[in-house]
Order: sequence, then structure tokens, then C-alpha cells
Amino acid sequence: MTQFQHISIEQAHARLQNGELVVADIRDARSFAMGHIKGAFNLNNDNAAAFVGQQDKQQSVILVACYHGASSQSAAQYLCTQGFEQVYSLDGGMTAWASQYPTELERS
Repeated sequence: MTQFQHISIEQAHARLQNGELVVADIRDARSFAMGHIKGAFNLNNDNAAAFVGQQDKQQSVILVACYHGASSQSAAQYLCTQGFEQVYSLDGGMTAWASQYPTELERS
């Protein structure tokens, strides 16, 4: 089984600019709507199976984001158990992201 890796917000930002990452934001729907990484998928227990089924487990590089970077670790490990080979947990979470890149948040 593959282990998830940690990634800094700067590294994640660079990889997002290159279109390399699929973002799975595990925060609640209200927090997600208030601001998330552009193109992020709001992953939760109700849609996890659909998300897993839609992604190429060998090719997709998944970035899991939460509030502060703690809960994303267990979600990232879960995705590894589902067969994903490249999964990252965003260090500092969306709190750090919003502080560093406030103008790049998408609202829904």
C-alpha cells in the first residue's frame, strides 16, 4: 500500500499552476463555499465513492486539503488504500493557503 506524502503550500501552488493536481477539499460545504482552491472537489462521505471511481488511480495526483492540515492526513491515507499512487496532504491546510494566496480562492 502506498503512503501519502506531505506537501507545502508553495509546492502545491507550483504544481497546481502546471495543472498536475486534482484537489479534494474535505471541509464542510459551507466552508468550501466561502473559499476553496480553484477547481477543487468538495469531498465528503456521501460522494467519496463517486470521486474514487472518476479518477485514474495511476495517473491522478491528488491533493487533499482540510482546515489546518491534520484531517487531510487521514483522508489522504484513505485514498491511498483505495489504490491511488500519488496522494498529498496540504501542510497548513486551507488556513495557510488563504493566508498565502487570498486572491486565488474560488467561491461558490
